Amino acid sequence: MNRILVLALVSAFASTAFGQASQAGPRGAMSSPNAQGVQIQGNTEIKAKQENTAAVSVGEGNVAKNTAGAIKGGTQIQGNTKIKASQKNTAAVAVGKNNTAANEAGQIGGK
Repeated sequence: MNRILVLALVSAFASTAFGQASQAGPRGAMSSPNAQGVQIQGNTEIKAKQENTAAVSVGEGNVAKNTAGAIKGGTQIQGNTKIKASQKNTAAVAVGKNNTAANEAGQIGGK
């Protein structure tokens, strides 16, 4: 079991940053096309950085994730927003049934 976890961690090292694109909605408001969309009125600046990031999920129905600089669904922002997120050498590991592990730097809203 430890070998699998170590192999998964070593092979999953990557640097990623997530941002959600939006489309203009009514009255110039920014909104996502999905039902749990993001509505932004104002300027939004996202700077995100991750280094040596790993997320591992082992078992049934588990979630392990690393998120930096994200605006997730069901969020309404009015005004100017700046997100400056940074993670270094992070790891999220979920082992077992119905477990969740997450490293979420600079995330607004969502789950």
